[in-house]
Amino acid sequence: MSKTKWWGKTLRVVGIILMGITSVFTLMAGIGTTCVAVAAESFGPKMAVIAPYSWLYILFVLLTTAIGVYMVKALISLIKKKPQAYRETIISLILGIIIGVIHMVVSRSLRGSSMPTDGVVYVTVLTLILFAIFKIPGIWQELHLDGTKSDDINRTAAAFTLLLCGFAVLTAPIWGASTHIFAEGGQNWANAWPTQINVIGILLLVTGIFTLIFPTGKRFLFLHRKRIELINTD
Repeated sequence: MSKTKWWGKTLRVVGIILMGITSVFTLMAGIGTTCVAVAAESFGPKMAVIAPYSWLYILFVLLTTAIGVYMVKALISLIKKKPQAYRETIISLILGIIIGVIHMVVSRSLRGSSMPTDGVVYVTVLTLILFAIFKIPGIWQELHLDGTKSDDINRTAAAFTLLLCGFAVLTAPIWGASTHIFAEGGQNWANAWPTQINVIGILLLVTGIFTLIFPTGKRFLFLHRKRIELINTD
C-alpha cells in the first residue's frame, strides 16, 4: 500500500468528523422530538396542531433515533477501517435524508415550519455529497478508508470528532434556542434536559481529550520502559 498523501489524510479526517457531527445531530433530533410527539399541546398553539398525529411523530422519534445509532456504528467502522464502513455510511446517510425529508414535509404541512429538522437534513446531505466525492477513483485510492487496523490519523480524527460533538452538545441550548422557543418570552426547550446535556457533553469532551493524548502517553511509557531495560542491561 502506497503512502497516503497529506490531502488524502485531511479528507479522511474531515469525513470522519463530519460523519460524527451528523450522527450526533441525528440522535439529538430523534430524541429531542419525543417531547412534542407525546405532549404537543404543552408547546403552544403552533405545536398543538400536530397532537392528532402523535403516532406519526413517535414513529419519527423511533426511526430517526435508530438511524442515528446506525450512523454511530458506521462512524466506528470508519475509525476502525472496517471493510463495510463506506457502505454503512452511505446507507445510514440516505436513510437519514429520506426520513428527514418526510418529517420536513409533514411538519410544514401541519404547522407551517419544519425547523430544526431542516438543519439536520442539510448537514446529512452535505456529508453524503462529501462521501460520494470520496468514491472518485483518483481520490478514493488516496483515502485508505479500509485496512487491517486503525492508524494515528483515524485516532486523531476520532479525538477531534468527540471534542467537536461534545462542544455541540454543550452549546445546544444556545444554537438551538431560535427554533425551540415557541412563544415570545417562553421557555427555551433546547435546554429542557440540562443535566443530561451537560453530562453527555462533558463525557464526550473528556473522552476526546483522553483519545488525543493517549498515544503520547503510551509512547512515553514505552520509551520509559526501554530506558529502564537499557539501564538494567548496563
